[in-house]
Amino acid sequence: MSLNGWLQIAIFLATVLLLAKPMGSYMTSVFERRKTFLDVILVPCERLLYRLTGVKADEEMTWGEYAISMLVFSAATLVLTYVVQRLQHLLPLNPQHLGAVAPDLALNTAISFTTNTNWQSYVPESTMSYLTQMLGLATHNFWSAAVGLALAVAFIRGIARREMKTLGNFWVDLTRGTFWVLLPISTILAVGLVSQGVIQNFRSYDTVKLVEAQNVTGSDGKTATVTTQTIAQGPVASQEAIKMLGTNGGGFFNANSAHPFENPTPFSNFLQMLAIFLIPAGLTVTLGQMVGSPRHGWAVLAAMAILWFAGTFTCYWAEAHGNPLLHGTDQHVSDLQSGGNMEGKEVRFGIASSALFATVTTDASCGAVNGMHDSFTPLGGMVPMINILLGEVVFGGVGAGLYGMLIFVVMAVFIAGLMVGRTPEYLGKKIEAYDVQLAMLYLLIFPLIILGFSAVSVLMPNIGLSSLTNHGPHGLSEILYAYTSATGNNGSAFAGLNANTHWYNYTLGLAMFFGRFMMIIPMLAIAGNLAGKKIVPASSGTFPVTTPLFTFLLTGVILIVGALTFFPVLSLGPILEHLLLQAGQTF
Repeated sequence: MSLNGWLQIAIFLATVLLLAKPMGSYMTSVFERRKTFLDVILVPCERLLYRLTGVKADEEMTWGEYAISMLVFSAATLVLTYVVQRLQHLLPLNPQHLGAVAPDLALNTAISFTTNTNWQSYVPESTMSYLTQMLGLATHNFWSAAVGLALAVAFIRGIARREMKTLGNFWVDLTRGTFWVLLPISTILAVGLVSQGVIQNFRSYDTVKLVEAQNVTGSDGKTATVTTQTIAQGPVASQEAIKMLGTNGGGFFNANSAHPFENPTPFSNFLQMLAIFLIPAGLTVTLGQMVGSPRHGWAVLAAMAILWFAGTFTCYWAEAHGNPLLHGTDQHVSDLQSGGNMEGKEVRFGIASSALFATVTTDASCGAVNGMHDSFTPLGGMVPMINILLGEVVFGGVGAGLYGMLIFVVMAVFIAGLMVGRTPEYLGKKIEAYDVQLAMLYLLIFPLIILGFSAVSVLMPNIGLSSLTNHGPHGLSEILYAYTSATGNNGSAFAGLNANTHWYNYTLGLAMFFGRFMMIIPMLAIAGNLAGKKIVPASSGTFPVTTPLFTFLLTGVILIVGALTFFPVLSLGPILEHLLLQAGQTF
């Protein structure tokens, strides 16, 4: 751990906090239909779109109607992405003449991008054509992020409104989130990434001659001499910008943000991390402003920041200390990891920036990686896993992070009410049995999917275990991480598991689908119920949700729920691997 590393972390956090208020205020103006500087250009476009599609912008929806509209839109875009993949060999912008994507992989990918997961069981540059990358995948990066943003705003309206049955209009929220928030910011970010060397073209792949011939051993055990290398090209910067801003994470290249064409410099690395946190951090300010309690928004942001820092510190500490088996014990043994664990990391980023990136991307359910999590130390690799297991609430994905955190707010307020013996209240609204039951349903769906699929996989040697790179506790971590990432709509992987099999393509697809949509329904039901309630005047027994005490209670509830649910399986995976590593055993 170095001063330089801590400065990188401090500058990143300071920048996020500085941008949170202007970003949050801007989104408040967008979704409350106040004037913005983009209205001159975008309002006519918005009106034309509504006229062409028949959307009645002034008609609001109940929570059920909002949910149905969201599901219909998601289903339509899922089918579009599936069809584009299956027909890509017949479509233009395919200079490498790539064939149709296999049915199970196409379905998995379509579900993945629809749910804002961007799990990739394939090598993008040798599987997806330019048209598929743009029409099937990059567009979904906008749509899935806009859906999450719309859902978060609907939840906020449910808290802010009184004695109303509606939460807004899904189609209007979707349009304004796309036009006013995602498109302009991602355009600016794409230009910034191009300035750093991220490529943006439609060229055919380049074939270059190697300086020295290489002997390569194939999967069949035969060795061949290779004298050339194929270098993939493509419209990368445009997809890179929205995959980060929309917390999607799917890479244009298999190496994702570790690839020099996607993430060439330390400054491009900083821009990408900043883009991941920009909207989730700003939404906490939007929350405070729309419910009339700015301090409450800052209290929620503080809880997110505390959990983020704890994860960043642990991951950085673990990676900086490295593998104990590679440290010298006397003057005759070289210290192979004196500077920390650089395995699986890019030299241009180093340990601090790699640990920070891993924490940020899993805090925000983004899934982009600039290093291989499978090569992290057991405790360092456990941090990204825990970030997702906590429920996508440490900043979280665009929209999904905020409404996930607000579920925990409901639980924290309920617990506080029990402690003082009063009916719990949240910003003047009583939290009743119906709200708590739906919140518990939301919280139970998540571990049921993760632990259920993981348990079945480890009990099926010929199906679930056959594609593992490692066995023992590390192999369990690879399987657990895969289902955690899929259910949490993150998309990153330990990379030691070959998930491009029928079993994993279908089960991970189900995990992504249910992890997204089964959790949205109870969330919207809570929002609809809150919107119809009366405001109760604050009294001496009301638990304030704007104080440091609330922040620490909220943080404690998140950690306790996560520990009670997942500590047993973590103790059999990364924790056991760490203890065995100290004893000299590896996997």
